Amino acid sequence: MLKPGQIVKSIAGHDKGSFYMIVESEAGHVKIADGKARKLIKPKRKNPLHVKPTNKFFDVSVIVTDKKLRKALAEYRGEISGEGECDFGQVRCN
Repeated sequence: MLKPGQIVKSIAGHDKGSFYMIVESEAGHVKIADGKARKLIKPKRKNPLHVKPTNKFFDVSVIVTDKKLRKALAEYRGEISGEGECDFGQVRCN
C-alpha cells in the first residue's frame, strides 16, 4: 500500500528512474512530486503500477516547501551527505 510521504522510484514513462515523494493517494492513482519538475502544489498523477515503492518515508509535516523536498530527495539519493541516509535539520526519513 502506497502512503503519503513514501519515497518511490518511477519505473515507467519519460520520468523513469527518478525519485519522488507521494503527496496523495487516491483510488487507482497516486500523486507524486519531486519539488523541481513536479511541485507540491501541482503533483503528477501516476498509476501505482508505474512506481516502485521504497521502505523510506519523509515526515510530510516537515516537507512543506519544494525546496525542502528537493533537499530531502537529494540527500536520499546520496547527493548531499551520506549514502542514502536522510538526516539533515528537521527533515528525516524513516
